[in-house]
Amino acid sequence: MLKIIPLGGLGEIGLNMMVFEYEDTIVIIDAGLMFPEAYMFGVDYVIPDMDYIRRNKSKVAAIILTHAHEDHIGAMPHLLKEVNVPVYATPFTLGMLRHKLEEHDILSQVLLKTITPSEKLHIAPFTFEFIRVNHSVVDGVGIAVRTPVGLIVHTGDFKLTETAISGMSTDVDRFARLGDEGVLALLSDSTNVEKEGRSISDRQVGGTLEKIVAASSGRVIIALFASNIARIQQIVSLCERLGRKAVFNGRSIELSVGIASELSLLDIPADLVIDVPEIDNYAPEEILILTTGSQGEPMSVLARMSAGTHKQLQIEQGDRVILSSKFIPGNEKAIAKIINNLFRKGADVVYETISDIHVSGHAFREELRTMIALTRPRYFVPIHGEYRHLIHHANLAEASGIPKERVLLAENGQVLKFDTSGGRISGSVGASRILVDGKGIGDVGRSVLKERRLLSEEGLVVVTLAIDAETGFVVYGPEIVSKGLVFEQETGHIIDDAQCVLLEIIEEVALLVDPSRRAEVLRQKLYRGLREYFTFTLKRRPVILPFILEL
Repeated sequence: MLKIIPLGGLGEIGLNMMVFEYEDTIVIIDAGLMFPEAYMFGVDYVIPDMDYIRRNKSKVAAIILTHAHEDHIGAMPHLLKEVNVPVYATPFTLGMLRHKLEEHDILSQVLLKTITPSEKLHIAPFTFEFIRVNHSVVDGVGIAVRTPVGLIVHTGDFKLTETAISGMSTDVDRFARLGDEGVLALLSDSTNVEKEGRSISDRQVGGTLEKIVAASSGRVIIALFASNIARIQQIVSLCERLGRKAVFNGRSIELSVGIASELSLLDIPADLVIDVPEIDNYAPEEILILTTGSQGEPMSVLARMSAGTHKQLQIEQGDRVILSSKFIPGNEKAIAKIINNLFRKGADVVYETISDIHVSGHAFREELRTMIALTRPRYFVPIHGEYRHLIHHANLAEASGIPKERVLLAENGQVLKFDTSGGRISGSVGASRILVDGKGIGDVGRSVLKERRLLSEEGLVVVTLAIDAETGFVVYGPEIVSKGLVFEQETGHIIDDAQCVLLEIIEEVALLVDPSRRAEVLRQKLYRGLREYFTFTLKRRPVILPFILEL
């Protein structure tokens, strides 16, 4: 029996991780992260629950990566600390992964192996064939997995429209030949299933960008995803045509450009690029700056420029700023803040909602229909998307001729089983989310998040009190310190009145309670008294921490 177990990516955007298991062999495809949602206060990022991998680590033979985006490789340092097995990926993906593993100080311990499209990799009882796909990062692949029970096709993240870099288009012919061979199940990217038609081509976006830059009389600053090498190549080429010097600024974009250049994935004339200190040697209309920060990241180059805190680059009157990327859901407010600040400083800002300056790396509905038609699978499994995306993709597959009983709508942790009798969803394994906060991995749970939410919304009140252990008389306090509750210079009477409430409680407890229980009873009554007081006076419920010392 073949088991396919999604540990992430089926129910959210990101967190992609898929297990292929047959008897005593497990191969993992991708291990990505997800950026925190709004309620995850203080959390850096989220990774899949790897308990199933931990319990079956002796079976794990290899890890295969489809492409270099964080939602597919971001959890790799954590996974490789659980299982030290060979990692297979294309050159650019391995280049980005090496840097990530260096940061975690585990690169020297990991065996990295390069794969190329059309190559076949045999890890008994599986044979993996890598198929070139076009995505918003170069060197992406889909995977055909030949198993003892049949052929499985995993599309990876893909689209079918024309790419800006030759040789990086989706190999439609190979997917069609796999369909001729007979596909048991198609696992297909669902991210853009809500969008009708076909995605626009990278070349069309390149033409739009060139018109905007050509019409700009001052400096042009373009913010984009650092991994979008095809877009970077387009911009470099238009700089050459329009007589502008290119400036790369930002750690992530400098890293990805360096890796892509080493692999000959970028063609950048040596005299075209200048460093930031050289900008003053050229007229504004001769400068184009490529940077990051299109998602409103607070420490990005663009964010610091918009706030006026960048040490070398300042926004000038007449600058044109282009955000050449989509607004990822959840980032809208941060992006809007940057756009407003840029306008305040005199820049003209161009972004997706007012111009076609970005194209998605994921297939639209017509392209998804085409993939189903090319591969003609017996079973269909929608992957990579929130639950509504999976539902829409399942409906699309049914409308494309796949019987309803052969559309397997799975969620994270559910086990897809295939054998001679067919395919089905049967059973589940643990597949929760692990929150990473600083060096803490999994130590932030629901209760901690609830406390952080309360602190952010209601504030904190700390009461410090010292009493005589024998008499119960107050030796120090009660001192009340509040954070995030009230502005004490304006509403200090609220804290003063709260102290009066506490003194009444202390007097009552000191006279009526057994000295051996006095501190604990006092702590409980002070908590309840303050909670009722702030609820009545402010209609708020701050976090209250009473500290009682017996001397």
